[in-house]
Amino acid sequence: MAVESPHTLIGYGLPEKSLADGNGESHALRQPGAKATLVAFVCNHCPYVRHIEQAVGEMVKTFAPQGLVTLAVVSNDLDAYPDDDVEGMKDQMSRAGWDFPYLLDRDQTVALEMGAACTPDFFLFDSDFTLTYRGAFDTSSPKNGNPVTGELLSEAITLTLEGSSVPQPHRPALGCGIKWLPGNEPEAH
Repeated sequence: MAVESPHTLIGYGLPEKSLADGNGESHALRQPGAKATLVAFVCNHCPYVRHIEQAVGEMVKTFAPQGLVTLAVVSNDLDAYPDDDVEGMKDQMSRAGWDFPYLLDRDQTVALEMGAACTPDFFLFDSDFTLTYRGAFDTSSPKNGNPVTGELLSEAITLTLEGSSVPQPHRPALGCGIKWLPGNEPEAH
């Protein structure tokens, strides 16, 4: 069943956390010198992510020279969803053409702190690490026939890099619900 991301207050700060990638290398969510930071909650098994993964890779490559830092995060319960483990992450990076860090949120603390709900779920922050956009990539989904364009996220990135506000409301992200560890379900907190 598809899950929509809830509304998040614009102005929320990016957590000062670090996560390891599949090779064990630690990456800070707050990268010095970033003009904008995109944190994308994704996973390998979800058809909503697979539907847009190549377009995401192409889009962020166009914005990287302008100062966009992109970090993908998998927060799913990897014991329950082994397709999302390190090997699945590497397969996805290769298949999608991703050249940005893909990080493991094994204990789900980052997903919980940020309020991530689904995959994909996009959080965009400005150079001060303040949230400017939380929402969808575009209006497409695996079943609705709309073309994959990335127009919603692309506009948000452009405006954020320019130092402008992103008009609200933001279209909620739609995807597979994050697969929570037992006891980590947001309603349990």
